[in-house]
Amino acid sequence: METLIETALRDRDQDGTIRWKAIAMLHERGDLETFTAARRLCAGNTPTERMLGVDILGRLPFVDRGLPVLRFLAASEDDCMVLYSVLIAFGHLRDGRALPSVVTLSEHEDSRVRYGVAHALPKIIGAPPDPAGLAVLERLTRDPCEDVAEWARLGLALSTGGEVEGDGWERSAGGEVDDVGRHVLDP
Repeated sequence: METLIETALRDRDQDGTIRWKAIAMLHERGDLETFTAARRLCAGNTPTERMLGVDILGRLPFVDRGLPVLRFLAASEDDCMVLYSVLIAFGHLRDGRALPSVVTLSEHEDSRVRYGVAHALPKIIGAPPDPAGLAVLERLTRDPCEDVAEWARLGLALSTGGEVEGDGWERSAGGEVDDVGRHVLDP
């Protein structure tokens, strides 16, 4: 396990194939030892360490133990890319208890963080959707960053089952989104 963590930390490309292969192997382990190592990384001295910890933690089956770590980082972290990873992890965990943290980060000045908010909200606002989460998605549809606005419109459409006009997104007769601006959705 330590070798996988070291391999992931050496890959300077946060989206690098080597890094994500190592992370995927850690996710496959899915054991308490991996969780403990990820939690330790979340308290690391560098953003690279903390981001790796979050990226591992966000797909492990220890939601009740991992969510408080992620919520702490959401409230205390200064690095925008770590915050982005926290938001993506919230989306992967699909737990509504993350909603207050996500709503708070929706006002962040960095568009990458707001993008993470738009990505996470549809997965955590529940069914029926939480009104506070819907209000944030509606606000983000008017975000000055077009990527944020696109994901917010998609999230709103997926959360409400309604149509979202503009940018070529259409709903099929079966209610599925046919064209999402050529983005691939995370299942």
